[in-house]
Amino acid sequence: MMTDFKLLIDGKDRDGSAGKSDAVINPATGETVCRVAYASEADLEETVAIAVRGMRDWQAVVPWERGRILKRAAEILRRDGEAAALTMTIEQGKPLAEARIEVERSADFLEWGGEQARRIADRVLAGRTPGSRIEVQSYPIGVVAAFTPWNFPMALAAKKFAGALGAGCGIICKPSQETPGSVLVMAKALLEAGVTPGALAVIFGDAGQISDYLIAAPEIAKITFTGSIPIGKRLAAAAASRIKPVTMELGGHAPVIVCADADPEWAAEMLVRAKFMNAGQICLCPTRFFVEEPVRERFTARFVELASSLRLGDGTHSETQMGPLANARRLEAISGLVENARMGGAKILTGGKRHGDRGFFYEPTVLVDVPDDAAILHEEPFGPVAPILPFTDEADMLARANGLEFGLASYIVTKDVHRERRLTAALEYGVVGVNGMVMHYPEAPLGGWKESGIDTEGGIEILDPYLRTKHVSIA
Repeated sequence: MMTDFKLLIDGKDRDGSAGKSDAVINPATGETVCRVAYASEADLEETVAIAVRGMRDWQAVVPWERGRILKRAAEILRRDGEAAALTMTIEQGKPLAEARIEVERSADFLEWGGEQARRIADRVLAGRTPGSRIEVQSYPIGVVAAFTPWNFPMALAAKKFAGALGAGCGIICKPSQETPGSVLVMAKALLEAGVTPGALAVIFGDAGQISDYLIAAPEIAKITFTGSIPIGKRLAAAAASRIKPVTMELGGHAPVIVCADADPEWAAEMLVRAKFMNAGQICLCPTRFFVEEPVRERFTARFVELASSLRLGDGTHSETQMGPLANARRLEAISGLVENARMGGAKILTGGKRHGDRGFFYEPTVLVDVPDDAAILHEEPFGPVAPILPFTDEADMLARANGLEFGLASYIVTKDVHRERRLTAALEYGVVGVNGMVMHYPEAPLGGWKESGIDTEGGIEILDPYLRTKHVSIA
């Protein structure tokens, strides 16, 4: 059993002032492993006041030194990586090998944010009269409220901490109540490295109460959120009413296009890995499989063979290839989507049911003959279910692929470079993976189109959402 998780405010662990807490459940067993504290409104008020003071001190740290501190935090996270990965697996469910990769990628983001902090630069323009000039100066935007999900509990928070702290902002993070430990591990690495204690906080509690309070608080200057489109819309509307900028990475429903010139067996092998990583609970993973008719049978046969052979189990076991869904809600939601498709005439080639009677496991599932109005083709599935959809007409397929409000990720499998370029240009998505799965590495920006997001995270632009400019005209 893990140690109970507390609020992290001003560099100190503390219980919520109301004495309330929630259970943290191991999704592989369904058992409570510890509890997590619950912030009251009084705790939120105190956290905001401390963050304002802490940011003043952190902003005063020169960018070169902020960069050194963030890079040192990355080293500490790597040093403690095995313990961090185990915490993540116990509270989130993913196999330990995947958790180790996430910890390393989180460290990469902190390191990248530190490197970019050292590149913050003002610029000078010549004025329009002799001897005059214009200075364009960069300043941290202010205290940031960050809301992060449970599917990649450390990496998705690391993007926000790296950008905000690198820019000199303070940050208050509200992670998922279900995966509190991962963000706390990273936050404590930042504190050990030398981040001003008051400049960062990690709080837990009622998500609606916390978001309402922080967005309304005059001291909060910026909102950043990763999660579903409906919640993103609600937060964006609340922020807009106060003219507060937002950065959002929202849901996805990624089409993958397997062209007739591709090797269907190879494509199936690559896409099974992409689909069932983290039990399909990835915004970027393929979710609608458009397969050109000449290779449909071979692709489907190999995909089903591989999906049905995946070893399910506790993520702490070395032989496990796919862990459980993260919570009972996901198990119920996936069961409902599969049953809806089946009632509409879809055929289940493998899976289609809960695995075992302990924890939140659902079998890797492949559907064919899925009707166009099936919910799984319109709602983000976020689970281990792959509907295979044959196509013969490219234009019709693209209309279907682009026909949803989602615009995060998409995939193409082809050997034809000309077709790849044509399809890449036609897909209305912020991310296109060609002949491989997509992972977000810090050196490149990533963000969604349409209703799948606002702004990007990562790349040389990683600090941009957390900086504001001042125009200084000197005669």
